[in-house]
Amino acid sequence: MSIQWFPGHMNAAKKEAAEQMENTDLVIEVLDARLPEASCNPLVEELRKFRQRPCLKILNKIDLADPAATAAWKAFYDAQEGVTAYPMTTKKPLDVARIPELCQSLAPHRGVPTKPLRIMIMGIPNVGKSTLMNALLKKRVAKVGDEPAVTKTQQKLYLGKHIVLVDTPGMLWPKIAMASDGLMLAASHAVGSNALIEEEVAEFLANLLLERYPQLLTARYGFKTEGLDGIAVIENVAQRRGFRVRGGEFDYEKAAHVLLHDYRTGALGRISLETPATRAAALARHAAEMAEKARIAEEKAAAKAEEAARGKRGT
Repeated sequence: MSIQWFPGHMNAAKKEAAEQMENTDLVIEVLDARLPEASCNPLVEELRKFRQRPCLKILNKIDLADPAATAAWKAFYDAQEGVTAYPMTTKKPLDVARIPELCQSLAPHRGVPTKPLRIMIMGIPNVGKSTLMNALLKKRVAKVGDEPAVTKTQQKLYLGKHIVLVDTPGMLWPKIAMASDGLMLAASHAVGSNALIEEEVAEFLANLLLERYPQLLTARYGFKTEGLDGIAVIENVAQRRGFRVRGGEFDYEKAAHVLLHDYRTGALGRISLETPATRAAALARHAAEMAEKARIAEEKAAAKAEEAARGKRGT
């Protein structure tokens, strides 16, 4: 399943963000610590690099992510020019309180009465951006909800006397290149439910958990994972929880929903869907697949041209 989700307001948000970037000193990009690169919007990268703006990449929801993977991602981003990574959770006020200081260190020439520090805060839907805004300003300024794309308009706010925050709507991008990224985003609830088949997303998640966190499946649901595939995992969840439909068959849909819910809420444990190493491998596979598709397309085009040439010679 290829997952794509780009509601109309996101296109408007992209145009507004591009206009606002010119008058921005620093970008805060909020990422999901469980899937930092999959939740990193290439449009944000494109906009900020074009204007050569530094970036504070907030690895949010570290309380749900694998600590070892989070440490690897911090090192990965800190090695990039103009980027500082900050693993945190909005559940800890002290984590939130450090953000203004980190922003100031990335733009030391701003933040004075004559030159206020202008920050744009960006991120895809449901990474916790609105919750972070409310925590930073210590009041409810952004709408928060479990469904993606709650924030739909841009707003300007003040963090102290000399720091201006511009909040932008959660924004995905028009085409998600790698199918695995779409599935990770769907599993983590960054994609609207109308754009996915929940059972297929759960099957993807189950296969990933079998590969990297089988012990967490056993601890949560009480079955052994040896010899299972993703479908069998969901069937075992249904069996253990007594989920059945009329006729006695397993309620696959309900079990899939429970697996996704347990991952999203942290009930399964601290899980990261990607690491810098698995990301590099996925990118290499994608590049090989694209090269193979290009080769096949080229061969087809050459064969078609040869056939057309033979037809002309025949006439």
